[in-house]
Amino acid sequence: MDAYQPRPEHRFTFGLWTVGNIGRDPFGGPVRPVLDPLNAVRHLARLGAYGVSLHDDDLVPPGTGASDRDRIVREFRRVLDGEGMRVPMATVNLFSEPGFRDGALTSRFPSVRSRALVKAKAAMDLGVELGAEIFVLWGGREGTDTDAAANPGLALQRYRDGVNTLTRYIRDQRYPLKIALEAKPNEPRGDLFLPTTGAMLAFIGTLDEPALVGVNPEIAHEKMAGLNPAHTIAQALDAGKLVHVDLNDQRIGRFDQDLRFGSDDIKGAFFVVKALEEGGYQGPRNFDAHAYRTEDEEGVWAFARGCMRTYLVLKEKVARMREDPEIRGLLAAVERDDSPEVTPLTMRDEELDQLVVELLLGVR
Repeated sequence: MDAYQPRPEHRFTFGLWTVGNIGRDPFGGPVRPVLDPLNAVRHLARLGAYGVSLHDDDLVPPGTGASDRDRIVREFRRVLDGEGMRVPMATVNLFSEPGFRDGALTSRFPSVRSRALVKAKAAMDLGVELGAEIFVLWGGREGTDTDAAANPGLALQRYRDGVNTLTRYIRDQRYPLKIALEAKPNEPRGDLFLPTTGAMLAFIGTLDEPALVGVNPEIAHEKMAGLNPAHTIAQALDAGKLVHVDLNDQRIGRFDQDLRFGSDDIKGAFFVVKALEEGGYQGPRNFDAHAYRTEDEEGVWAFARGCMRTYLVLKEKVARMREDPEIRGLLAAVERDDSPEVTPLTMRDEELDQLVVELLLGVR
């Protein structure tokens, strides 16, 4: 039996927008055909995934009438049930429509803010209908391209009003939902409001219903800000606010790449897995990434398989680190040292780091 074969109990999920990515970028059009969401569910189930996540528009095209909407959802639900798949998380697209070009919940125009709330509530309805208990809110257009055109303080008040409206809706509808706020420093706007998970955690404390709101750190977004994602995860866990996590990879200083998990920074990915596994996180391990633009559909499934396999390999490495006698000995020596002054014997960072590198390189 393959020790790294994904199984539903590992709780791996993929966004429909990830495996469904058609390879378009700012400099070139699509290179892959649009993927049927039903086929995405079937393929991911065969690979051992637990479920899928989705934006409202991923499943129900904008402008779909009520009867067609219900038919699409029924068919999707039928395939999910048939494949034993779940929808733990739903989100809303508040960034693609032309009307959201200056923001959605923070737009200077009341009609746009109202439209954003209507769309978000409908996405909540869809998510709950499919069994979701998490609602991710990413402010893709909530920011500025020029500060001359915005009042950040007023924008944050509008953001707060919007999230408060959504938590009231959750209460009124008696939905089993928690909102997970997702941060990003920039792109598609020049600067985004609440650019890091730490900023989101502070913002949550100003809300009417903070108990209903947590965070959804994305590895790439944290690295775009030059931050350490494992530290971000630890902070969110410590605050009791890690509702969801988006796993991928990213080179610091680049545009939002959404690389396959562990494909660039294997050591960083190791410590992310360690933070999740040892921190007691029980939620979905959601992969928010996509295959390289060079790939066809077969390459998409190789990408999905690789995300899950890498996580499981690193999970095993985390267990080996705990069991490694030399690593345990060094850690124990450091932890029991009660010298009144710092000495070379109380700090063994170089040795520990080298042992972790050797563990990851497969020589331990």
